[in-house]
Amino acid sequence: MYIIWWIIVGLIAGWATGKIMRGTGYGVIMDIVVGIIGALIGGFIMRALGFASRGGLIYTILVAILGAIILTWIVRLVTGTRTREATRL
Repeated sequence: MYIIWWIIVGLIAGWATGKIMRGTGYGVIMDIVVGIIGALIGGFIMRALGFASRGGLIYTILVAILGAIILTWIVRLVTGTRTREATRL
């Protein structure tokens, strides 16, 4: 049952990250993967900062979005990929 929640949180976090980072997204499957990996990264960061891991579904989604944004930012930094809006400037 928990795998379904991971997929739902991953999908929401991946989709929201695509909107926040002004990208075209990676597709449904990759959005889920980015969201799940983002949740792991965000959970690690929040734990390192001393925040409790029990905050409910909204807290989990927000932490996953934070981690997915960091992951996307690092990937774009390493690959040199930019959004279309940024290359027009």
